[in-house]
Amino acid sequence: MTAKLDKQTKPEVIRRRLSGIVVSDKGDKTIIVRVDSVKIHPKYKKRYTVSHRYQVHDEKNSHKEGDKVSFIECRPLSRSKRWRVID
Repeated sequence: MTAKLDKQTKPEVIRRRLSGIVVSDKGDKTIIVRVDSVKIHPKYKKRYTVSHRYQVHDEKNSHKEGDKVSFIECRPLSRSKRWRVID
């Protein structure tokens, strides 16, 4: 009998992908990105905007305030950074 070696393959991780506008680039290798989303009130059906601010890792310090960037989820890079820029 020959032993069949099965490699344990890790399941593919589905990472969230967001895009927004850079509101601050003061940190070293860190930018703050604002992501706006439109929600609808369940009862009154009024639309309103909800914004979230994410601290995003920018390895090259290439993005400036006002730029539109896309970023994905990643492993924790610091206490507050869990996102990195996609180029």
